[in-house]
Amino acid sequence: MVQRQRQGSGRQRLSAQDWADAALTVIGEGGVAAVAVEPLAARLGTTKGSFYWHFANREALVEAALARWEEIGTEAIITLMETEPDPERRLRTLFAEAIASAAEDPLEVSLLATASHPQVAAVLDRVTARRVGYVARLFEEVGFPPEAAARRGLLAYTSYLGLTQLNHAVPQSLPAGAAFTDYLDGVMETLLRRP
Repeated sequence: MVQRQRQGSGRQRLSAQDWADAALTVIGEGGVAAVAVEPLAARLGTTKGSFYWHFANREALVEAALARWEEIGTEAIITLMETEPDPERRLRTLFAEAIASAAEDPLEVSLLATASHPQVAAVLDRVTARRVGYVARLFEEVGFPPEAAARRGLLAYTSYLGLTQLNHAVPQSLPAGAAFTDYLDGVMETLLRRP
């Protein structure tokens, strides 16, 4: 939890990360277009002056928010996954946890919906390359040759994105409860099947 210093007025002093996290929440709720300084300041219980202490303009805040998403939504997860020594268990855990997390948080879907925004396009390009590359590396560690591992990495990632989109747009189209867990296990079994 972030500790915030108290200012003389009784307001909390916010960090740039606090602003970026709040902007990410807003992006998840309404896309990049929903990021506006005054409503965010009100939401955070502060003034626009706090915003301008950390950021030159709205675009800088959007950039910081997207960098924060890249950090917590990709790099931190990869670091956590690397604590599991078994690459197949790592793959299975990553897939299941990524699906579960994306089901609860609309941010990924919102970012995909605004992929034409230049700042979003740049971060989506980096994140996609990093995620697909990481998953492909895991398939190599499991024993697939590089070309097959790259194809399976891309297939796993597109499966994740498709499930994420369906879960937010048409959740009733997916199985529920234990049947969903069985479904995810089946997807992973298919991805791990040797020709």
